[in-house]
Amino acid sequence: MFTGIVEKSVKVVGVADGPKFRRLTLATDWRDARLGESVAVNGVCLTVAEIMPSGTGFDVVAETLAKTNLGLLNKGDDAHVERALRVGDRVDGHFVQGHVDGTALLVSQVADDKEWRLTVRPPTELMKFVAPKGSVALDGVSLTVAAVHGADGTFDVALIPTTVNLTSLAARSPGWPYNLEADILSKTVVQWLERQRQ
Repeated sequence: MFTGIVEKSVKVVGVADGPKFRRLTLATDWRDARLGESVAVNGVCLTVAEIMPSGTGFDVVAETLAKTNLGLLNKGDDAHVERALRVGDRVDGHFVQGHVDGTALLVSQVADDKEWRLTVRPPTELMKFVAPKGSVALDGVSLTVAAVHGADGTFDVALIPTTVNLTSLAARSPGWPYNLEADILSKTVVQWLERQRQ
């Protein structure tokens, strides 16, 4: 379980394809990391597979590569990392499982004197989980939905300066597929209501 408060952006220092997975190595400086630990990488819950002086290795299976943007990462790219929530920690964002629902394409971004706003388009079937002022995680970052555009199947999030500075969300070009995890509460309520109608 995570909170969507990204610990830092780190560099990808290695990408290697194995027989049924891709090994991503990230330039982390964790002294207390352990094998088997869960870490969110761009919002995707991964397991620590190797600990090296140069960083931490994670194995990403084919299904995860197909459903997320992790397969697009190359050596030198930035990735968001967040270590798992510990009992007693503050929950500053919202509860994030690291189970990505799909990708949401960046349609446009507007940066002016008032705000920095991203417009994204998720798969149609995920829009029912997106509510104004509700929570979403994009590439592992906990965000509040600023507006929902039902007609064109998009929604907006507004980025505060801290998020712009500490993450790569604002550095992406239109067409980038952000990893999207809808809010667990929203998914639970909508799916329960749908079952009641059956």
